[in-house]
Parts: sequence; structure tokens; C-alpha cells
Amino acid sequence: MIQQITIDRRDTVRVFRSRLVDALGRSGLNRSEVARQIGIDRSTLSQLLSPQNDRLPRAETVAAIATVLQVSADWLLGLSQDVNRLADILEQSIQIEPGEPSAADERLGRWHAEAAGYKIRYVPTNLPDLIKIPELIRYEFQHYEAKSSDQALLESEDRLAYSRLPETEIEICSSVQAIEEFGGGYGIWSDLDISIRRKQIAEMIDLVDEIYPTLRWFLYDGRARYSVPLTIFGPQRAAVYMGQMYFVFNTTEHIRVLTRHFDDLIRVAVVQPPDVADFLRGLLTRLDGPGPH
Repeated sequence: MIQQITIDRRDTVRVFRSRLVDALGRSGLNRSEVARQIGIDRSTLSQLLSPQNDRLPRAETVAAIATVLQVSADWLLGLSQDVNRLADILEQSIQIEPGEPSAADERLGRWHAEAAGYKIRYVPTNLPDLIKIPELIRYEFQHYEAKSSDQALLESEDRLAYSRLPETEIEICSSVQAIEEFGGGYGIWSDLDISIRRKQIAEMIDLVDEIYPTLRWFLYDGRARYSVPLTIFGPQRAAVYMGQMYFVFNTTEHIRVLTRHFDDLIRVAVVQPPDVADFLRGLLTRLDGPGPH
């Protein structure tokens, strides 16, 4: 336990030093002026910036540094991903991102790009967007006012291409019931021709086999757990989909809470990623059997 505490402290010092260097560079101030405004000697500031330093300054010094450099003290200490000061964080820690579909798609693309190299965790609205075939997308968005089927198709193609990048790691959680409802043509899929449903399931089988383990799809029991649609972009941010808008969480603690929620869905998954393709094959076999579907 003592060793773990030491490691954590050293990591915090390393993050503090790196972010202090970054904030100094962006401030446009020279070190002498910064030290004077903070109320410390320049030699003390140089010591804080030294790679050999393994101590954090006192809390009041951290607060003074944050004030002078106009950054968040939590950001300096690695407790938040948001560089903004406390007053701005209170306003921006939870953002509502409404707007035109093109702007929303642009933001999603930017968030994925910023999370490159991190694990993406995703709970879809129904089926994962990145594995939907064009016929399904056109059906789903034919009466949708906020987005056209062409826009949705381009977005799906972009996400599929993103999932194939070598540095990409994506985990998806869906309820078993959502997949079975699609296969059976229930709910919003009641008017979707069975030939399209067959083709979609066959495509999902191919993609799951192709992209695994870079893409891992878990199926949980929707009677035991519930989740709204959300995406967690590594440690950068998390976005909860609310229909025509996103609730965007930027602070470390909010992201951790939503990550724990996602991990809880994984723990109760009744179909694990290596078995999803077989589950879909069974669904396809039932569709190909006798009787109406």
C-alpha cells in the first residue's frame, strides 16, 4: 500500500510539472514575472519545473499559480481534463450540445479524433451505428426530421472506418432484447422487410468476426440493467444522447462515474464478445426457419 501511494504521488508531480510547463508557455509571461505574481522566488519556480523535483507545492501556491496562469487548479493536479478555471468548470463541466445535425456530427467526429489512442465505450440507441447497412439507415431515417438518411449513412461509414484504424479500441454494450426485437421485427422495426433484417444480421456477423478484438460487443440482459445511449471518449469526455441533443461531461469524476456504469453493464453481460457472432447466427437461423417473422 505504501508503494502504491508513492507511485501515485510521483505521477501527480509529473502531471503537475508537465501542465505547469504548458500553462507557462501559453501565458506569454516570463518566469520572473510569473514568480513575482505568484509570490515566490524564481528559484522556487525553477525547482517546481525541474524533472528532479518530486514534491508538490503547498495548496496556497497551487491556487496562486492557477490564478496567475488562468487555469484550473484541478487541471494542474491532473484531477480534471478541463484546463478552465473553477468558475468556467462549474459552467462547462456539464454541457448541453444542441444544434443542427451537421454541427452535431462535426462535434462527434472531433471528439472521436481527440480520443485517438484511447478506448471508446459505446451504448447505442438500438443497433450500433457503425455496423448498420445502407438499407437499414434509409428505413430508420426516412421520417426523421433532425437528420437525413444520407447524413446518417456518411456518419455510419466514418465510424466504421474509424473502428478499423490500428490504434482504435471500441467496446459496445447492447441489450440482448434490443437485438432480438430487431430480428423479430418488433417495435420500430415492424415495417422493416425481413430481407433487410436478414441482410443486416449477416453483415453484423461478418463485421464482428472481422474487427474483433479491436471491436468488442457485449450483450447484457435488459431486464437486469438499463442504460441510456452514451459514448465515453477515453478520459476526455462522455456524451449522453438525449434525442436531439447531447449532455456532455468533461470532468474526470463525471467520466469515471459513467465508465463505472459501462463496466457494470459488461459485468452482467450474458453474451461475451467472442460469442456474439454465434448468437447472431442463431438469430439468423430462426429468421430463415418456417413460419412468419
